[in-house]
Amino acid sequence: MPKIKANQLTMNYEQQGTGEPMLLIPYLAADHACYAFQVAEYAKHFTCISVDLRGTGETDKSEGAYSTETLADDMAAVMRSLGIARAHVTGLSLGAAIGIWLAGKYPDQVISLSLHSGWPKTDAFLKAVVESLQLSAKALEDVPETVIRALFPWCFTPELYAAKPDYIESLAAFVRSRPAQSLASFMQQTNAVITHDAEAQLAKITAPTQITFGRYDQATSTRFAERLKSGIRRSEVLVLEECSHAPIYEKVEEFNEKTLQFLKRNSGLKAKSA
Repeated sequence: MPKIKANQLTMNYEQQGTGEPMLLIPYLAADHACYAFQVAEYAKHFTCISVDLRGTGETDKSEGAYSTETLADDMAAVMRSLGIARAHVTGLSLGAAIGIWLAGKYPDQVISLSLHSGWPKTDAFLKAVVESLQLSAKALEDVPETVIRALFPWCFTPELYAAKPDYIESLAAFVRSRPAQSLASFMQQTNAVITHDAEAQLAKITAPTQITFGRYDQATSTRFAERLKSGIRRSEVLVLEECSHAPIYEKVEEFNEKTLQFLKRNSGLKAKSA
């Protein structure tokens, strides 16, 4: 896997496809491979750059506390190191939180912004959810098992568990197959989620933005939709039915189709030729 120096870290990434660059920002505890089902389709139209965040995958760990703003600075540094002036930016959950900061702080670097299961500022309910994950991780002393046992039920509907138990188990096997995040890095990352506050960045975002939620998501529910929609001037909201927090796995084909429609519509090359 290729590595680059960015923000004083050695960062791991994967590049696939051809076309305008697209930066895919992982969610909590995940590495670059988490968007495998999307990259399979996106790479037919875009150059997909999937990155391991600090403290995940094969990217360096860092000492001390950091914020979602810090992670956005990392992503901007990755783009600079790769010589990418502008890119489509997409992220789910923590990846969306980072995306808000990236598009607000570095608006000239973002062609379009895709925020999936995102939120502008952590509220008391989300804080309680993440603190429960921290307790589970400390008890289990195993981040992948924490993801499977404690985070999965927030990500998938009861109906998916009932209808496709083998699929849930395959996703669990995928999590176990990836480089395990350390407990210390998980605590740093979850603390960044707890302290996330990008409300002041919303008005600074100039890129066309797609905001999506799963209808049955509780962690980052549609309670955040109006704040994101009203705060980001060129935004649109899509609610995915029969989904919880992780439509990228729950309704893969529908998610890919509807997000690609937005991405193609906001392609810089297409805009220039129109």
